[in-house]
Amino acid sequence: MSDAVSSTEQEVIRVGQIEIRYLHEAGSGRQMGCFEMRVPPGSNVPPPHSHSGNEELVYALEGTLRYSVGDETRDLKPGDSMTTPRGVVHAFSNPHAVEARALVINTPDIGAEYFREVGAIIGAGGPPDRAKLMATMQRYGLVPAAPPGA
Repeated sequence: MSDAVSSTEQEVIRVGQIEIRYLHEAGSGRQMGCFEMRVPPGSNVPPPHSHSGNEELVYALEGTLRYSVGDETRDLKPGDSMTTPRGVVHAFSNPHAVEARALVINTPDIGAEYFREVGAIIGAGGPPDRAKLMATMQRYGLVPAAPPGA
């Protein structure tokens, strides 16, 4: 039995300007999740954070995605990848002129519901409710990084 989602059924989850399309979501004994992420130039992105219980692999498909893991920052071009171990602070952005598209694999999966909840908070109108965002991140095991000098 296949657990893939057909391209005609793929839900587009919008988190601000970023688009998420889940290709495989954990469930029925599966731990790993995989989604496509599109990041337009200059998009607002999540704050640097770590995952207390997830490892992550980012594989660039199109454009250039700036990705930081710990003290290392790279501009990922198609075919480049980086991994993030559990508990290591990471972040991404797109300061380049064209949209970046990447494949993201989490194990165990964070789940599409996380992105739906964050998208609803950001899309509610007005400045996002920071307390709600932080609470949602923490509920799904994402730990915001302390600001520099904190």
